[in-house]
Amino acid sequence: MKDIRVMLVDDEVPFVDTMTKRLTKRGLDVVTAFSGAEALEKLDGMKGVDVVVLDVKMPGMDGIETLREIKSRFPLLEVIMLTGHATVETAIEGMKLGAHDYLMKPCDIEELLGKVKEARDKKARHEQKIIEAKAQSIVLRRGD
Repeated sequence: MKDIRVMLVDDEVPFVDTMTKRLTKRGLDVVTAFSGAEALEKLDGMKGVDVVVLDVKMPGMDGIETLREIKSRFPLLEVIMLTGHATVETAIEGMKLGAHDYLMKPCDIEELLGKVKEARDKKARHEQKIIEAKAQSIVLRRGD
């Protein structure tokens, strides 16, 4: 699973530290951010993030605002929402905005790993379809 790069976004430093250790131990490449704004700044400056695990409840830019901005700037990037304060409304809003999935904190590490792998595979399928469409477009243009 070393080929999966995950960005973990949460304002709770002890939670981020613990999850980073647990995910790294299971072979993931983990990048951290402690706010929505920091996550967006890091995403703007780096390539290769497959999945964002994003806390819903953060001061300043909350998870829903951050999700909206991620999907606007990086439409193929998959986002898993994480919260200890889940409400049905927030879950529905997150899913409508394009979140891949939604997990309650504290979440089972194996369940999170499964969701991360699912999300990365979905992103890879979308990227492959785009590559195939571009290749087909080139072939069709050359055929004219």
